[in-house]
Amino acid sequence: MRLGGGLLVALAAGAAGAGWWLLAGLVLAAVAAGGTARVPEPGDALVDRVVVASARLAEIAVYAIAFGAYVFPLHRELAAAAFVVVVAGAGFAGLKIPTFVARAAGGVLLVGGLVLVALCVAVTPVSTVGGGLQPPDFAGVLVAAVLMLPFLRPRGREHAGLRVLLLGGIAVLAAFAALYQLGAVRLGLSLTSLRDLLSAADADSLQPVLTAFAVVATVVPALAAGVEVRTRAGGPGLAGLAVAAVAAYFLPALPVLVVAGLATVIELLLGVRARRYSGARE
Repeated sequence: MRLGGGLLVALAAGAAGAGWWLLAGLVLAAVAAGGTARVPEPGDALVDRVVVASARLAEIAVYAIAFGAYVFPLHRELAAAAFVVVVAGAGFAGLKIPTFVARAAGGVLLVGGLVLVALCVAVTPVSTVGGGLQPPDFAGVLVAAVLMLPFLRPRGREHAGLRVLLLGGIAVLAAFAALYQLGAVRLGLSLTSLRDLLSAADADSLQPVLTAFAVVATVVPALAAGVEVRTRAGGPGLAGLAVAAVAAYFLPALPVLVVAGLATVIELLLGVRARRYSGARE
């Protein structure tokens, strides 16, 4: 579920820095997510709890920005801040979506994403500016990988490798379709580039479907993240939600995505440390 909400804004941010090499960044992020799928959760030390809560709060801010941009574009900032207060706040209060509902929603998002990819590939694109493959920008590839890593990590251990493979494949297909149809420059220019993608594919009639997709893809993972913030941070997590609301209101997507990505990297390193410490004790 996290992938859908992340793709709404992360594709544009990644393409702005890496161009067509965004695809390489996605592959790198998927490899990293797969390689760390069995890394345990960080421990219960203060630093572990702060890092995990910060990572989830940054993800919430990303979902909020995406929600505001796609669902209430005329009042994007206000809608983003309200999203954090209402949706993440509900998760913090303990509201959980039943597992079967979350899985059904994930299936719907998967089908919708594949339909969008098929439409974009089937329609011949108009000429795009800067659409060619440029020499590799290793810094841009690395940044793109960091931006996408939080949304490619699977929740839970069961079939984690298979799920990472599936998520990575979907992300690469979506990115290829967007780059093919819009070109790297146009994709990187717009926060709501997926709306431009539907227009370019002559599928404007599906814009309401994309709006519904954005609601599901942001609300469901934000609720889960709110629950985790409460688990990790307790009462002080409310202050974190306030900071996330302010960030969603004032900040563009890129710095929030960078914070989410770096926090995820640190979270993984803490998990590796926890596993080594556990192994040393045994």
